[in-house]
Amino acid sequence: MPEPKLIDSPLSRTVEEDGEKVEIFIYRLEDAEWALEIVASDGCSTVWEEPFASDEEALAEALSAIKDEGIKSFSEGGVAKSAMH
Repeated sequence: MPEPKLIDSPLSRTVEEDGEKVEIFIYRLEDAEWALEIVASDGCSTVWEEPFASDEEALAEALSAIKDEGIKSFSEGGVAKSAMH
């Protein structure tokens, strides 16, 4: 049985704000919905539990979370993570 193919969204990107940098990863397996992960420069990873119907929705959620919670909240030393992730 062949391995499922991992598809990376072209919308994945690096965001830098207030001297902090995070990477937004949007990906999915073939025939699956999109997953969202934000990785801070210190390696701390935040993964959303619920999938997204489109990569555009995932990107909008990531950018909204960065704006609402602050980019520093995604690093190890940041504030406690919200239950929405």
